[in-house]
Amino acid sequence: MNKLFNILIYTLLFFALALLVSCNRNYTPLPHGFLRIDLPKHNYSLSDTTFPYYFEYAELANLQSSPHNPDQKYWINIVYPQFKAKVYLSYKSVDGNLITYLEDAYTLVSKHIPKADAINDSVIVNKDRNVYGLTYKIIGSGAASPYQFFVTDSASHFLRGALYFDIVPNNDSLEPVIDFITDDIEHLINTLEWNNK
Repeated sequence: MNKLFNILIYTLLFFALALLVSCNRNYTPLPHGFLRIDLPKHNYSLSDTTFPYYFEYAELANLQSSPHNPDQKYWINIVYPQFKAKVYLSYKSVDGNLITYLEDAYTLVSKHIPKADAINDSVIVNKDRNVYGLTYKIIGSGAASPYQFFVTDSASHFLRGALYFDIVPNNDSLEPVIDFITDDIEHLINTLEWNNK
């Protein structure tokens, strides 16, 4: 019995020593990795020209009427199914109420202040196409909408847009996609025309 007990003790000691020797004491933690996102080339198509506005939008996106506002026939969503993202576009006719629309646009952007590290705005002025407005890049990993804008001709048309993702916001890891879609939105703004028919 003693012999069996000694063999058991030596075996346990051997495995304990082997375990200690095999452990690497210089463990270096690896950084958290993020999924690699392959971004396609930018290609564009022209939107419906029967609306009071039209523009070029990304071919990999789909234009859909707004399901939450069926009575607003000129409100559309630009859907990026590959990225689980949408650009919500809301159109309103201007009839002496431009100040109200501008205040509403500012209010919707300012709701992101608690989660934003910064909000960078840029002025849009295109006299040739009569397009004026502001873009807002909302910086912060928890901001729900990383990019918003509004454009107007100051007399008849007002168009507001906001980018949202259908996932929990982590804008640090989404940065390549945000930049990609932001390029598409800026192309939309640069090709926007008012349809005054």
